[in-house]
This record gives sequence, structure tokens and C-alpha cells, in this order.
Amino acid sequence: MAERDGHVRLLPIRVANKIAAGEVVERPASVVKELVENSIDAGAKSIRIAVTQGGRKLVSVQDDGSGMSRDDAVLSLERQATSKILDVDDIESITTLGFRGEAIPSIASVSRFSMTTRRRDSDEGVFIQVNAGELAEVRAAGCPPGTLVEVRDLFCNVPARRKFLRAYATEEGHIRYVFTVHALAYPAIGFSLTIDGREAYRLAPSSSSAERMRELFGEDFSEQMLPVDFKGASRSGEIAVRGFIERPNLSSPTRREQYVFVNRRPATAPSIAYALREAYPRRQGDARPAAVLFIDLPPNQVDVNVHPMKREVRFRDNASVRESIIAAIGEALKGGGAAGAGGAAIGGGANGDSSVGGAGGANDGFIGVGAGGVNRGPVGANSGLSGLSGNSGVAVDIPPPQPPSPLPQTSPLPQPSPSPSPQPSPLPSPPSAAPVQVEFAVDPSSNATRPWRWFKFLAATESGYFLVETDAGIVTVNPQAARERIAFEALFRSAGPVASQALLIPDVVKLSPTDAARIRASLADMASLGFAIEEFGRDTFKVDAVPQIALGAKPADILSTIAADMAEAGQRRGGERWRAEMVAKSVARAFAGASGALTTEGATRLVEELASCRMPYVCPRGKVTMIFTSNRELARKFARE
Repeated sequence: MAERDGHVRLLPIRVANKIAAGEVVERPASVVKELVENSIDAGAKSIRIAVTQGGRKLVSVQDDGSGMSRDDAVLSLERQATSKILDVDDIESITTLGFRGEAIPSIASVSRFSMTTRRRDSDEGVFIQVNAGELAEVRAAGCPPGTLVEVRDLFCNVPARRKFLRAYATEEGHIRYVFTVHALAYPAIGFSLTIDGREAYRLAPSSSSAERMRELFGEDFSEQMLPVDFKGASRSGEIAVRGFIERPNLSSPTRREQYVFVNRRPATAPSIAYALREAYPRRQGDARPAAVLFIDLPPNQVDVNVHPMKREVRFRDNASVRESIIAAIGEALKGGGAAGAGGAAIGGGANGDSSVGGAGGANDGFIGVGAGGVNRGPVGANSGLSGLSGNSGVAVDIPPPQPPSPLPQTSPLPQPSPSPSPQPSPLPSPPSAAPVQVEFAVDPSSNATRPWRWFKFLAATESGYFLVETDAGIVTVNPQAARERIAFEALFRSAGPVASQALLIPDVVKLSPTDAARIRASLADMASLGFAIEEFGRDTFKVDAVPQIALGAKPADILSTIAADMAEAGQRRGGERWRAEMVAKSVARAFAGASGALTTEGATRLVEELASCRMPYVCPRGKVTMIFTSNRELARKFARE
């Protein structure tokens, strides 16, 4: 027989396993992930993890799952050996975390690997030792039901891979993350993590994701989270989105961890990231909210076999998943749940009462005043919204009048001394009476929430901010950002037509050619928001009417702001709704800068109106309207706990 002269050949199995290990075993955390997922698939109720030297020296995972027989344990060392799928059709509907049958042989090929396992119906277990891919020992062993896997000297035979490992602390951080995501996804399982002989976590089985989240991240974190609970439909079945999303008060202006699970698998997809960006209010810089979201849909509607590490999935119906996530977060931010993740009020009160207000009433004279509030009446010159009158025609979510609940007895607060303020919103000296406490009545039929149940306006700072006491803590309010939010919702989120006010003398505005082109493209959207504008020569516009909410701003400033915002946004988004929203944001910003000074009564009303907004925490541009300091944080800082 003639000798082959080709160049294609089969790789030895030990070489193939090392190559596979390069895809499966990226670092010690990858070993933890694969072994923990095997334990979960085996039905474990308790999983104990131990690592030494960032996982380089030892990774140990022990569970009380179903265990394996001697034959199954030996066979598990072969590539593509798995009990989780039988034929190609099973790949279309995977319900387990593992399914490829590559993890055990890949790990064993680059470490000193041992496994001790026993089935519950067996009298004895089996011990297997593998050294860098070479089977060294198989013997009977006494052990409890379940499986113990110990991986020592990871990458002992691949020094080049070992050099790429980071410092112990870095590798420990990745291991903690893997531990966290699986502990979040499976609260009914008890987890423990020991690092270099010190127990870092011991989590008993929990009855809920909220309880597990509180155990992992603490009470303060849980109080900042809003519950998410939504069920939608796609062409092929129900889509459920549940979990928690951070309240948009921008208390943490940095990037936060987002834990996303698809059918309880830690994974994500481009459509999920897009939905989170679209549904959540835009925040400054690279900030993003903390989130713990569980997306559940029929297994045959998600492809989990698209990434070597199974970090990413693909949906058959991307649009339905995307819209379900957007709707779920939208409902949560509007106050779809009355209580936060920790069971306490959304405002963080210790008594667990919800901060709920009504919705759907008629405009009673100023935007979004809460039911049962004081100082009710038409907006005056000192309200911060001087251009809006009771018959403006702006339909917003205003609760019907309710008798206020009895207010708790409080001692008068010391009055701040009058002092001039260089800011555009100074407050004159407050009256001699103690600050009035405003309490929002509760309408159980409403699904709207307020950031607090009651508040007292305390003072204005020299720098122009408002200090407000609430049932849950102290709030610092940025009045200009608050005006933007109130004006934006009056314009863009109103249920009816926006009231327009004709100018006594039309204003003629001359713009640059590029700005004029942007305004020309937005004329229809501006008309829907109460503007009456027509072209009046080359790059010139005649403004005959403006929205009543914007009477305090100059038309030239409004048009310039709209053009500048359009230029900054570019073509990142499209559609008529986006352009109308951009116009509303620009008008709100121009109006906020033109508002005059406020009295104490006007400042109180402004805070009341802000609390009645659907999204009171940030202005339309993503700037924070308020900074909240909880009573618990104050007590901790003053060492009173």
C-alpha cells in the first residue's frame, strides 16, 4: 500500500483535549463555572466551593447531587460524553446548563484532577485520578452521596497559559463573580465559598431571589432596587421578565453590575443590552443601573449553543424579547410594584408602607400635585411654572382629591436665616411658622408610586439647592433639573393636546443655515407640542405661539437649544417619536434656565410637583434631580447604629 503524501492528519486525543481546554478553561473561574453547573444539573441542594491561590493551586467543588456510577464516572472523562442530550433534536430545546460533554475531559487534560462520586442507591463510591490527561487511578471509595471534584495545579502542563493568569486577587474576583451569578440564579440551593481557608460566603437555601440578593449585596443595595414582574407574549409562547432594577436616583454614578439570566442561565444578548439602554432613563457618562433580571421563555425559542463559553444566547424572536424587557422595566419605573425588593417602601421607610399615589385625575391648577397635599391652587408667579394656568388643557397624571391622613406630631424645625443667593433660584426668608409637612394620600387602585410618603421643605442652600426631609431620609433637590423634568412630562407625556399661548407680538428668529435646517425638519413635531412657527425668509422663522409651559423662555433660546440638541444627537436614533421627545427635552431645558426666583411656598410646590412625576429621579437629559441620604446612612455616619 502506497504511503499517504497528504498533510491532513488526526490529532492525538491528548492534543485535541488541550485545544478544547483552551476554549472551555479560560482561567480558574471557568473551572468553577463548569463544575458548579454540573452540580446544579445533578440536582444538588448544597454546593461547597473552595479555592487556593486564586484557583491556581486548588479548585474544589462538592455537591450532594445524584452522583455517578463507576462506569459513568470513567466515561465522563471522554470528550462528548454527556447525559444531557441524546440526539440533534435535543439541542433545539436545552433545559440544562451543560450539554456539550467537554468540561471534565478539558479540565482533566490541563491539571491534576481527581473525582470522588457516589450514587444514592449505591453502597460505595468511586475515586478517579487523572494527571494532565493521563488516567492514573480508578478505585472504590467510601464517600457520601454526590460528587467531589478537586482540580490542582491548573495549567501544570501548559506553562504558556499559566503565564497569562493574573494576580491572585484578580482571579479571586472572577471566581466571586461566578459564585454570585449562580447563587442568584438558584436561591433554593445552599452555596458556600472558601478562599485560602477562610469562608467568604455561606448562603442557606432561600425562598426568594430578593432574599438571596439581600444576602449577597446587603440591605442598602436591596432598598435601592425596584421589583420587576412582567409577562408578555411572543409568536411562540409566553415571555416572563422578573427581577429587580435600580431606582434611577443616580446615587451611584458609575457603572454597576448587571446580572441577566435567560432561563436561569447567566447569559446575555445584544437585544437585551439594547432594551436596558432604551428602557432606563439616560444617565450621564458611562453610568448604568444595577439590575438583576430573569428572562424566561420556551427553551425552543433560545439558542444557547452560539458561544464557546455559553455567555451569549440568540433568540428566535428578538423583537418580542426586546419589547418585553422594555415594557417590564417601564412598568417597574412607573411604580408597578408597591414595595421594594427588601419589602420596605420604595422610599426606603422602615415600616414597609408603600408610597403610592393616584393617577388619572384632571388638572387642578398645577402639574402633578399629590393627593391630599397642602397649598393647592392655581400656579402663581412663584410656583416655578408661571406659564401654566388651571385651564391650560395639559392632561397629566393627577390623583383625585383625597382627605389627608393625620400627620405625625413633630416639633418645629429651626428656621434658616435669610441670606442672598447668587443662583437663579434664590429663596427669600421663610415665614416664621414651622415648615409644612406635605403628605400624599394613598389610592390603592393606582399603580403609580412617589419617592416618599411625606416631605418637609427645610431650606435653600447658598448654592441654590433645596433641602427636604422625607419619611425615609434627607433629600437634596436640584431645582433647575426638577423644572426640566416637570416641564418635559407636561409636554411629552401629557394625555391630551398641549395648550398653546399666542404671543402678543410674534418673535422673529434668525438662525444659522445648519440650525435652520434642523428646525425646519422639526416643525411638525414642534407644532404637536404647542408651537406655531412658520418660515419667514431664508433661515428665519416667525414664532406666533409657544406652549404655555414655556412662556418664561425666549423663543430664540428655545430654537437654538433644539437645534443644538439635534446636532449633538445626530443619527443615533430615528423615528418621529424620538424627534418629538428631543424637542420636548430642549424646550424643558430652555424653560428651566429662564425661570425666576421661588418663595418658600413655591419651592414646596415645586418639590410636590416633582414627586408627582412619573420619573422624578432624573431630568430628561439624565442629570440627577435629587440626591437621597437615607436615615440608616445618616445613623451609620454619625455612629448611632
